[in-house]
Amino acid sequence: MAQTTVEARQQLLDMLAEATDALGVALASLGAAYEQLDEHRADELEKELFRPVQLAYGRARRTHAEFADRYALLGRSFEPPSPGLPSTGAKGFIDSAVVAVGRADSTLTELQDSLLPVEVGDAKVRAALAELRELVGGFAMRARQVTRTIGR
Repeated sequence: MAQTTVEARQQLLDMLAEATDALGVALASLGAAYEQLDEHRADELEKELFRPVQLAYGRARRTHAEFADRYALLGRSFEPPSPGLPSTGAKGFIDSAVVAVGRADSTLTELQDSLLPVEVGDAKVRAALAELRELVGGFAMRARQVTRTIGR
């Protein structure tokens, strides 16, 4: 059965929400890791990991809201979840962020590959998806560089 344009738009919005939620998990985890690091390492984490995820999270939230508004779909609010217990440790929180960013990137890739953004005819959301993928690109590698000196 063929999908209607309304159904395709809702599916796109739901997938974008899924990616946004994952970025929220990553942001919360990175914030918790930041609190456990010395000033030098915290500054490095902020520059290399936190800022790009924070930008991606904000962009994803804005894209979700604007897309919902453009097509009179029900939007939603996003709140970063609790990162977990402090005993997780900075490395553990960063590892959690890597997994969450990986989930977000996978969902964004799936969304782009699905051609839903083309089917619904929305150039703005296509551009936003590309921007989001660029912001989170290389995250795991940057995280490895940051964590290699933690605890030494």
